[in-house]
Amino acid sequence: MLERLQKVLAAAGLGSRRKCEEWIAAGRVAVNGKTVTRLGVKVDPERDRISVDGRPVRVPPKNKKVYLMLHKPKGYLSSVSDPFGRKTVVDLVRDVGARVYPVGRLDADTEGLLLLTDDGDFAHLLTHPRYGVPKTYLATVRGVPHGSLLERLRRGIRLEDGVTAPAQVEYEDVDLERDEAVIRVTIREGRKRQVRRMFEAIGHPVERLVRVGIGPLRLGSLPVGRYRPLTEKEVDLLRAAARRTHKLHNSGDGS
Repeated sequence: MLERLQKVLAAAGLGSRRKCEEWIAAGRVAVNGKTVTRLGVKVDPERDRISVDGRPVRVPPKNKKVYLMLHKPKGYLSSVSDPFGRKTVVDLVRDVGARVYPVGRLDADTEGLLLLTDDGDFAHLLTHPRYGVPKTYLATVRGVPHGSLLERLRRGIRLEDGVTAPAQVEYEDVDLERDEAVIRVTIREGRKRQVRRMFEAIGHPVERLVRVGIGPLRLGSLPVGRYRPLTEKEVDLLRAAARRTHKLHNSGDGS
């Protein structure tokens, strides 16, 4: 069965579909010994010989995909490896028996819910901007922001890379003695350090940031540094959430 080359590479657990497209365009991928640089090329993963940087690519059976939820600790990089030898989230799942990679990223200083998988299509659904799957965070900020400042975040606030999309923002807790507040924030974008920059823009820097939700999935009581497999129902719910959001976006209904 013929499939797009970038889809096959993603299915092999090498990275997201977008990352695999970048590799193809850069001339790092070969099919049957010939370098491919054009997107849209279709291959038969059971017959064609595919390699990346000269290394053969093995596509696992479709029914053997792995989906993990990790409670990422502070100080770990959301990557497969690091040239400087720093700790990565993959170090926490070495015993899973599969080559998984993070779905999207959390900053090294950010904690909480991170998904890892070897399913490129699944990762694509949850990370591509056109799907806009909501991510929910608890941000502990310095000081107690006035309600009018939170309203600016709800409407969208200008950052150096443009105005943010409207966010859902509400108080979770306020500690007047410590002069800090915990704010629950849900966004549908994935800009670099976006939540931290949003609060810096209103004068209340983030002191701690924990992602507690992706779409319908919640971190719950999973201990820091531990992981668990997603249930089949959870995987289906995440896929459905991505497709539903994409459909609403295309219909022009932003509610």
